[in-house]
Amino acid sequence: MAVLRDGETLSEITGDASLTHGQRLPSDLGRALDTAGVALDDVRLLAVVAGPGSFTGLRVGIAAIQGLAFSRGLAVVPVSALEAIGRHAFRHSGETGLVAPWIDAQRGEVFAILYDGSVERPLTSASSAQPQATLDSWADLFDSRPVVFAGDGAMRYKDAIARTMGARATVLEPSPALAAEAARIAARHPDRAVAPHAIVPIYVRRPDAELARGRAGR
Repeated sequence: MAVLRDGETLSEITGDASLTHGQRLPSDLGRALDTAGVALDDVRLLAVVAGPGSFTGLRVGIAAIQGLAFSRGLAVVPVSALEAIGRHAFRHSGETGLVAPWIDAQRGEVFAILYDGSVERPLTSASSAQPQATLDSWADLFDSRPVVFAGDGAMRYKDAIARTMGARATVLEPSPALAAEAARIAARHPDRAVAPHAIVPIYVRRPDAELARGRAGR
């Protein structure tokens, strides 16, 4: 959770990973507001990271923001986690070339996208594949240029990145927290705001439950 005012981060709370989203979200919201010294009545716009990521986490997080938005009469800016990581990487690396956000998608895969110079210039669509398959599919796009990788997927598979890319690859550490970055995107792009019921999760691949049903139906 994060609270921003006029581009300044007033607070950013990292939730306790040992608790479920449902258990920690209400208290995280209260702590973020208290730390920022902001009353809930003063909030004018909400943002939510809509994916890709854990399917359960996305559903719970989106539902929590939808409930808050409905109760307060607020609009919500859905934010791609890949865009948030990409913006963080461009800003913190000083890079103006290739940036590759990678999110750990579990099952030995990463959610990934490749940007050239800014998040407004994606060279690929968001994908879900094994790390090596992702790198192989991007080989022609790299064109011997250095690449900055960022996100928990990049950290988990940094050895695979190093084996393929060598010194051309830089992996940013630690993996960025996304709440403040999502808030900055919302503040910069209020035109992206939608009614709470219109938030669509960004899955990239089919949810695990659908995959399981498909295997059971064979």
